[in-house]
Amino acid sequence: MNLRDIQYIIAVAETRHFGKAAERCYVSQPTLSGQIRKLEEELGVAIFERTSRSVAITPVGEQILAIGRQITEQVDAIQQLARAQQDPLAGPLRLGAIPTLSPYLMPLILMPLKRRHPQMKLVLSEELTESLLQRLHHHEIDAALLATPVENPRLDEIPLFDEPFWVAFPRKHDFYTREKIRLRDLQQEELLLLSEGHCLAQQALDVCHLKDRQVQGQMADLRAASLETLIQLVRSGFGITLIPALAMRGSWATGGGVVAQPLELAGASRRISLVYRQSFPRAQALQALAQVIIDNLPNTVYPVDGSGT
Repeated sequence: MNLRDIQYIIAVAETRHFGKAAERCYVSQPTLSGQIRKLEEELGVAIFERTSRSVAITPVGEQILAIGRQITEQVDAIQQLARAQQDPLAGPLRLGAIPTLSPYLMPLILMPLKRRHPQMKLVLSEELTESLLQRLHHHEIDAALLATPVENPRLDEIPLFDEPFWVAFPRKHDFYTREKIRLRDLQQEELLLLSEGHCLAQQALDVCHLKDRQVQGQMADLRAASLETLIQLVRSGFGITLIPALAMRGSWATGGGVVAQPLELAGASRRISLVYRQSFPRAQALQALAQVIIDNLPNTVYPVDGSGT
């Protein structure tokens, strides 16, 4: 058995397809299939259960896969440790970010990061929280910008800033003439939410002290796939919504039809953190990124004491 064999097993387990796994590993399908078959004969167990239509991993295969991932993690740690000794800030840093944050934060930090650390190459991906956590677990990214607490002993985080929620509503709404908007004002309104999977949807419900979305009203089942779509629904008069403060920098904020005001409610914010594996060896690179983020935040959000230090 060698490291390449383990990589073959992981690729087949994740794709559930020998052809796709071979493409990922840059080998022919017969080569990959033959090597796995040879490994199964060597170990005396079946790692995969094959049919003409599907590939499933066996129970013992699951155990082998778990150990194999630990081995590849350690190999990756050795490689990154060696690079870090040369220059911990040099080379690619694979960063994930949630879609309700990335479009508004990234334009603020990309050029400052390039000027301060030109040797660092940020590789950005934008996905939902659950997907980013899976990619962290599988070593497909190095860190992720998230807005939800992470309870995983293998992960650590650098708290960055607290981002207040603002109330977005149509210009002709009654809120337009009010100096302050409070919680009791929201509870009588059609609250529009993002679709399931977006942490912002649950955060909006938590802020409004709702266990689940409102079931009354014709818009009760209407959910948007993106924050921009949500704003368009507000503009069209379907209801109101809560938006994170950085989203005030979106293109919608300069157009007509939608107004946003801060919500007068203590604790109506979300904590943004940089989450990473504890085994990730380039801690200095993460601290450098965190400091650039902190140094380039607008005054609508509030840095966490001690962030990036």
